[in-house]
Amino acid sequence: MRNYKHLKIWEQGIELVKQIYALSAHLPATEKFGLTSQITRAAVSIPSNIAEGCSRNSEMEFKRFLEIAMGSLFEVDTQLIIIQELNFIKSEDLKSIFELIETEGKMINGLINTIKNS
Repeated sequence: MRNYKHLKIWEQGIELVKQIYALSAHLPATEKFGLTSQITRAAVSIPSNIAEGCSRNSEMEFKRFLEIAMGSLFEVDTQLIIIQELNFIKSEDLKSIFELIETEGKMINGLINTIKNS
């Protein structure tokens, strides 16, 4: 069993959650049960699945939870694009979050590939 709190991908996931919650505070009130709810749940799912995967006894099970985390990361990315396209938040205000998503995706994918190749 791994200690997920020592994984950089988990730490990055927590940082992403904090940034998504800060951003969601600026979404219209009409989106409380729409995009706000969806994007915060998807963001929370990323480090949560990394942590849950660490509790598994096999590398293949861990890999599966990393794949689920990657799916949630793609959800957040898509929801941010929707937020951007609907002009809820300025593109330049989303730049740092998109960069964090790209970094997190590379890290998760790298760990998935490491497990696949071991």
